[in-house]
Amino acid sequence: MGVELLDLSVPIVTGMPVYPGDPAVAVVPALTAAEAGVNVLALHMGSQSGTHVDAPFHIDDAFPRLDELPLTRFTGPAVVMDVRGLPLRAAIGPESLPAGLEAGVVLLIATGWSDRWGSDDYLGHPYLAPETAEAVVASGVRTVCIDALSVDRTAPPGSDEFSLAAHRVLCGAGAVVGENLTGLGRVVEAQDSGCAIEVSLFPIALSGADGAPARAVARVDDRAVLL
Repeated sequence: MGVELLDLSVPIVTGMPVYPGDPAVAVVPALTAAEAGVNVLALHMGSQSGTHVDAPFHIDDAFPRLDELPLTRFTGPAVVMDVRGLPLRAAIGPESLPAGLEAGVVLLIATGWSDRWGSDDYLGHPYLAPETAEAVVASGVRTVCIDALSVDRTAPPGSDEFSLAAHRVLCGAGAVVGENLTGLGRVVEAQDSGCAIEVSLFPIALSGADGAPARAVARVDDRAVLL
């Protein structure tokens, strides 16, 4: 196979799922080639739309904003934590953390919840227990991504439950959080095969932002098999 690039991003489309209370997404023609000679889209969306990254500023005004973070925070060798098969709203404990976590590594949390994208169950995703986030920070990892709506528990419809416990641990340590990734099952297979995996999720360059949509891509190389 050699090198393969895997797109881990959901497409940006009108009416796509968003975190409850976030701005709705609309993608509509602003100009058309037939009338104006060019095709141009008008976009309405929030900074947390689709596959995106959170800067620490997302949860605290005193924390670094998106453009204050080094680009190295958005790329690196990947290690996957495979927790697929968990029930609705299950807490992910530190016993699930994989080996190989260290500074510079991108931790990918594969819950399998991207298969429920667009369904009511998507809100019921597994989430990081605070002690798990603390263990991640202690390992030196500062980039954490999940194939679900949030690394924290999302309140069920009609409930006022709200928690940012994992965000507070991660962002408080200067980490960035990637959410709404998809296709991590293919990365799990690559890891199980011993392939070298690198991930990048560079955000749109929004000035002073809490976060931004990103194109998440895994570079899988079976020529550099890990021993």
